[in-house]
Amino acid sequence: MRVLLVYCHPRSDSFNTALRGAAASALHAAGHEVESLDLYEQNFDPRLSARERSAYYDESADRPDIAGHIAALRRAEALVLVYPTWWFGPPAMLKGWFDRVWLPGIAFALGGAKVLQPRLTNIRRITVVTTYGSPRWLLWLVGWPDWRMFRFGIRPLCARRCRLDWIALTGMDRASEPVRARFVAQVRKRLAAL
Repeated sequence: MRVLLVYCHPRSDSFNTALRGAAASALHAAGHEVESLDLYEQNFDPRLSARERSAYYDESADRPDIAGHIAALRRAEALVLVYPTWWFGPPAMLKGWFDRVWLPGIAFALGGAKVLQPRLTNIRRITVVTTYGSPRWLLWLVGWPDWRMFRFGIRPLCARRCRLDWIALTGMDRASEPVRARFVAQVRKRLAAL
């Protein structure tokens, strides 16, 4: 498959960088064609400008600063996102990527009274690799808000039976080296089977 790997973390020495490497190597080894977007390395601007918001519903609007991101989304058959979960959601830069790139005419069309028609039907799988400082019980208590965003907001804009896989390490702030190593191995194994 053609896989778009989106990575979002500000530090090159983070555990998430190791996860991105494990994901990329597993995908390549499985024979997938991998295109990578490192939002921090590209200095992606997550801010939706007043001009962009004014043209938000104009499907014919020129968007040269995000054209490469749009083209990458349209080429992808699978989407793999690697990021840390902060304050129960993705980093602001990744949230801004959804705000600015997943637009009407690109990710969806408005089909009447509050009905979205998916436009990224080329994407058949979404895999999220993420870390949480929070313990698992707290995420259950608050209802896994980031998972809900993907399950009910992002996935419906993709292929009809798009599969969502969630690979998460909870309690990251206290995770020992063996726990982290097992998680990296889990990421490799799960993405090798993509």
